[in-house]
Amino acid sequence: MRVLLVEDDEPVAESLRRGLLRYGFEVEWVTTGGAALGHEGPYDVVLLDLGLPDADGLDVCKALRGRGDVPIIVISARSDETDRVVGLELGADDYVSKPFGVREVIARIRAVMRRVQPRTGASPSENAPDRYGARLTVDRKAARVRLDGAEVALAPKEYDLLAFLTEEPGALMSREQIMEAVWDANWFGPTKTLDVHVAALRRKLAGAITIEAVRGVGFRLEIVKDAADAADPTDPAGPAAPGVS
Repeated sequence: MRVLLVEDDEPVAESLRRGLLRYGFEVEWVTTGGAALGHEGPYDVVLLDLGLPDADGLDVCKALRGRGDVPIIVISARSDETDRVVGLELGADDYVSKPFGVREVIARIRAVMRRVQPRTGASPSENAPDRYGARLTVDRKAARVRLDGAEVALAPKEYDLLAFLTEEPGALMSREQIMEAVWDANWFGPTKTLDVHVAALRRKLAGAITIEAVRGVGFRLEIVKDAADAADPTDPAGPAAPGVS
């Protein structure tokens, strides 16, 4: 996947760029709004900082959105809710506040890509269901989940929640991150519905996954491994590469 990274802070950009490359992304890095608007190469998603030296990132976001439907994820140290809301209203698909980890950014990218466009022209390996441990597979192309080979009936949001949490097994996701990715980027209501859906996944996929509640923060999904999985370093449920914060 090709990423256009628009960030003038060199340490932040280099850290994020190295992390994305390690996970298989192709990254083009520019440092100004003018360079972003003048970039002619194809890209699949834009990571856009708001604090650019030559232009307000919100104006760049609006201009990029006016050119097409490429997903835009704002990355910014601005914590003001007004900037967040304005960015979303101007066409951003998601908003990540600094400081952040590479794994969080990647999870946001994948979640946005699932929401805004179906997979097309995928390679055979990309079409294959994702395997988590010995028992669970998630077919993201068909939106189907199987446990021990038998399809599990999940409600639409149950599937979306599972798909999001299994993007980064072992990563702690806050309630806010989950609600924005699975329900709505503008969700500001109660999050009790999240607990209900987590409980449903625990019940339906018992023995294949665990979902740990971290009080005051969010949830962490872990894959239940058998002896063969624990010995296999290539298993996608195995230890993930460390993120860059």
